Order: sequence, then C-alpha cells, then structure tokens
Amino acid sequence: MLLTSRRLRAALLAVASVSLVGAVLPAPVPLGIGDTLFPHLGNPGYDVLSYDIGLTYGGDNSKPLNAVTRIEARATQTLEHVNLDFAHGTVQSVEVNGTRAKYATSGEDLVITPAKPVHKGSRTVITVQHTSNPVGKVSDGGWVRTGDGLAMANQADAAHRVFPCNDHPSDKAYFTFRVTAPKEHTVVANGLPSAKPRAVKEPQGAVVWTYRTSHPMATELAQVSIGKSAVLHRKGPHGLPVRDVVPAADVQKLEPWLKKTPAHLEWMEKRVGRYPFETYGVLIAEADTGFELETQTLSLFERSLFTGAGYPEWYVDSIMVHELAHHWFGNSVSPRSWSDLWLNEGHATWYEALYAEKERPLVERMKAAYASSDGWRRAGGPPAAPKPSQPGQKISIFRPVVYEGSALVLYALRQEIGEKAFETVERRWVSEHRDAVATTSDFVKLSSEVAGRDLAGFFQAWLYGQKTPPMPGHSEWRSAAAEGPESHR
Repeated sequence: MLLTSRRLRAALLAVASVSLVGAVLPAPVPLGIGDTLFPHLGNPGYDVLSYDIGLTYGGDNSKPLNAVTRIEARATQTLEHVNLDFAHGTVQSVEVNGTRAKYATSGEDLVITPAKPVHKGSRTVITVQHTSNPVGKVSDGGWVRTGDGLAMANQADAAHRVFPCNDHPSDKAYFTFRVTAPKEHTVVANGLPSAKPRAVKEPQGAVVWTYRTSHPMATELAQVSIGKSAVLHRKGPHGLPVRDVVPAADVQKLEPWLKKTPAHLEWMEKRVGRYPFETYGVLIAEADTGFELETQTLSLFERSLFTGAGYPEWYVDSIMVHELAHHWFGNSVSPRSWSDLWLNEGHATWYEALYAEKERPLVERMKAAYASSDGWRRAGGPPAAPKPSQPGQKISIFRPVVYEGSALVLYALRQEIGEKAFETVERRWVSEHRDAVATTSDFVKLSSEVAGRDLAGFFQAWLYGQKTPPMPGHSEWRSAAAEGPESHR
C-alpha cells in the first residue's frame, strides 16, 4: 500500500460527492486512525461491538457473492458521518438504525450519512447490502480462491476487501457468520456452529451454515472456508474441540499431520497457559498463497506444505506450532498498532524455535539471527519501528526483522532477566491482556515489573536501535548479514 502521512491529501483529490436538494456537498472525507504503517485503516468515533455477516455463494468462485453485513457499534463521539473501510465490492444500500442512509465512497472508505447524527454513547446498528468479489491477486489479500471454493486471508489490511468493517486490530469485536452455499459444499468459519446447517428454498438446493465466536476477534483474523471439504473432529487438552478442514480427497494423506495438533496444544499450554479460545484446528487449502496464517480458531495452511517434497518433518511441525502460538500472541492479545507486530511474530517465531530445538539448537539459531540482524534492521527498520510497506506490496511489512529479528529480542530479554523471570513475563502477558489489545510499552512495563528494575533502556536499544546491541552473555557475537525471505506469518 502506498502510504501517506494522513488521508487529507486523498480527501482533497476525491471526486465523489453526494447531492442533496440540488446542492453539492463537500466530497466525503476518508479518515483512518493514523496507524504509522497503515494510516488509511480504521476509523475514529466508534467502537464495533459485533459483526453479523451473511454471504451467499453460488458455487462459482469467480463470481461476486451477495452479502449483508450488520454492524453493531457504540459511538465514542457524536458523528454526522460514519466511515467504514470497504473495497472490492458494490454497495447496494445502507441503513442506520433501520432507516435508509446516504452513502458515498472515497478511496477505500464507505462514508455513510445517517438521517440523524449518531450521538456519543449511543448504540448504533449499521446494515450494508453489498457484493463481495473474490477475484483478485492473492497478494492483495481478502478472498483466496481454492481448488474447490474459497477461504480468507485478510492480514494485514484486507478484511475490508471482503466486508465493510473497522479494519484495524485495535477494534476487536464478536462475529457471527451466516453462509449460504450449495449443498455439496461444506462451510466452516471462526468459532463454533450456533445452529445446525439447514436447507433453504432460495436458492434451490442450498444450505445455510451459521457460526459464532465466543471471544472478540480482529477483522484481519476472520475466516470462512467454503469447499468440498471433510471436517475431522478430535479432542485436545481439557476436552477442547479440535476440528480440521481439509480437501475430502486428502484425508488419509493429511491425517499423520493433523493428529499432531493435540500434542502441539499440550506443548504450548505447558509454557504459556491454557489455550485461550473455544476451539482450534487446521484449515488446509488447495491454493498457492506463499504463506500460512493464524486465522482465529482455524489456522490457514497451504496444502503443498504437507504434500510437497523437500520439507523435513520437524520443520513442518514447527510451522504448525508457529501458527498455533499466534493464538496467544497476536489473536488473544492483539497489537494496538501495526508497529507492535513484533510482539506477534517475534513470539510465534520464538515458540517455533523452541519446539524445533532438538533439530536446530536455539543458541545456534539465535547466533545466526544475530549475525544477520544489522542487515535486517537496515532493510526493514528496527523491530518496533518497522518501515512502511512498498507501493503495491502490502504484506512487505512481514520482513525477517519481525520474525527472527524479534525472536532475537526475546532471547536477549531471557538472557538479561533469567529464564524463570522470562517465563513469568510470558504467562502474565497472555493472562493479563487476554481478549484485549496491548502495546510495546505494555510489554516493557510488565517485563520491568517482573524483573524488579527499569528495562526501558534495554528495550530502547533492542527495539528501536538502528544497530543490534551486544547480546547479554554472548559479547563475542557479531552482526553483518543481509535480509532474506520469509514464508509464513
């Protein structure tokens, strides 16, 4: 995404306008909450409480889906206009509290003008009838067209390419999905079924599937899978429902991988505490995305990761743990801003590395990361102050510095405060910020509290420095390498 300092420039260039009694009003103004990396995303003035998203899939993943998105929000200020993030679909009508509202588009904002202002503190229901277009480049995010249907990959800024929303992780909400699809298709979404699939008269031969989340979720983590899939059920720790969604023809081939998940869950729980959601599972899609993704309660994986040649078993295992670890770090505890991304990816990479330690000792991996760290910082910025993405490369914020470079920060913290204190920080972090959002400053504050001393200087150097600081306990380590690729988020 081509970023600007603010969206005012886009507003000045906007050509859309709304006509009222023959007068031309000023062009609708796109807003954004001023995120350093994605200033176009999010909208001020309200807090979304819930989304109820209805989708109708006709069986052809090259055609737009008909959709209705119902948003319940609480106004945090009086609003004459309400902005939503939305692109790659056509709006047919908008209602605010049951009354038709005027609307216009500007950039990737849907600007709504209610018949009456929305007053601060009031609860407001916005209903948008629209289409949702699945055709586009995978790199743009949103819908992913699979071999037998659709799935979602909305990270970091692409949920609004599927449905109207406040598309920023700082505004988490509860989700309900009601998806109508041909009876030969299976639909699975975040959360658990809230009703049994039921046949409908229109369209003929279609079935409605309904899912609801039990915990709030960021828009970037939404997932709806539509395909000729098998859904496999098993139990995890404490009786946790584990469900996997795979191409029906691949059940036997994939089962050796799928049966590993309960043990992965147990391994993570021993280190950071109980799994934070109502269910977990793996969604394996026949699609070439170039990444895996921690969509909440149902992580998205490419089929080729499990069926392709060249990946050792331990490596695939560790990638599965990486996406699972995100359910504590990034999903349950979400970033306040995208510059806090290091907290997501650094932790997921940390637990991935710990899981694979028998095959690749942690100290060797961290020494190699240290050797490359200065190059990563030059190319992508420090871990907590990453450079914006390049034009046309929205996901280029996912650079090595936020993966191995940020896991290196956690290794340095453990070296600095000791293993026992570090484990306390990890457990308290996911416990005290569960179902919420948190910042880098929150992590610094907690670490200082647990350590019993001010760690602000330590973190300032490790998170914001252009050069990698000396590694505690390894003063002989040196950094000199350049940036390399990454393949998962």
